[in-house]
Amino acid sequence: MKVGILGAGQLARMIALAGYPLGLDFIFLDPSVDACANTLGEHLSGDYNDPALLAELAERADVVTYEFENVPADVAKFLAEHTKVYPPAKALEVAQDRWVEKNFFLELGIPTPKFALVDSFEDLTRAMSTLGYPAILKTRSQGYDGKGQSVLKSAADLQAAWDLVQGLPSIVEGFVPFSREVSIIAARSVSGSVTFYPLSENLHKGGILRVAECCANDLMQKQAEDYISRLLQALDYVGVMALELFQVDGELIANEFAPRVHNSGHWTIEGSETSQFENHLRAILDLPLGSTAAVGKAAMVNFIGGLPDSKDVLAIDGAHLHLYGKSPRKGRKVAHVTVRAANAESYQNSLEKLEHLANQADDS
Repeated sequence: MKVGILGAGQLARMIALAGYPLGLDFIFLDPSVDACANTLGEHLSGDYNDPALLAELAERADVVTYEFENVPADVAKFLAEHTKVYPPAKALEVAQDRWVEKNFFLELGIPTPKFALVDSFEDLTRAMSTLGYPAILKTRSQGYDGKGQSVLKSAADLQAAWDLVQGLPSIVEGFVPFSREVSIIAARSVSGSVTFYPLSENLHKGGILRVAECCANDLMQKQAEDYISRLLQALDYVGVMALELFQVDGELIANEFAPRVHNSGHWTIEGSETSQFENHLRAILDLPLGSTAAVGKAAMVNFIGGLPDSKDVLAIDGAHLHLYGKSPRKGRKVAHVTVRAANAESYQNSLEKLEHLANQADDS
């Protein structure tokens, strides 16, 4: 069985690593000649819109998936005419446009921050008279890890923020006074079976995820499962999905969803009975979904920009290092480490040591 993947970055790499024990082969389509998943399968090097490469991918792959949501939706639609493609193109269309996404949430009864459409500087000033400060200006598309976003603290920030988005179609969101950021990951198979992972509590810095901790038996689990179930059903979804949420008092408010495996679920590689990557493959191949139960206390720490010495990481109890084969660069995700422990004291001690190493690497 050959799985085609649009994109050959670290997420595709981890999908392939989860697939080899299942006897799967992989073929990647990615513009980058040195993409980090290339060594784990065949590589079609070229643009995602290249008709010849798409035709080859459709002919050679039994099923096609993707590792990130900025793959053109038209590409997924074209491939779906010739082979199986999961998640569906509809999920891409919704996730790629923040205006469409926010309205989709509201249609499903999922609460969101207050927001307004911004197509001009006049739209922005008009919206702020209603939303108030602080707020966040975001481009409608192509934004990730904090890119294409500006915090608005007062009217003095408006012009600089508008200049930053360069007149691109945008939305402005009212600030949410959240107590924490969480995400839920779910998998839905071709035949409709669904399973949920425990909530992750997420810590961001500079718009980039730094730490994700598994929260087994969290009080907000059922509400998060309800929200993501509505999305899965409405999109006739197949594969793994992540839904990012803000907690405000005892309620959850949707931020955005990702139609793919997700950074906040990397702890599942060692911290769950079945990783998100394996369950994504099980889902798109209509195999029985694996248990999502947590194994002890677990978390993930990202290494951004630089890497500590591997010996220092692996000397920490319960640490499992995942290198992406990427050269260090400011703001770039180059690796992550999961930590797993049987008791809270050991877990907290190891997590603090790993966060210290990550901060040192980021500052170097």
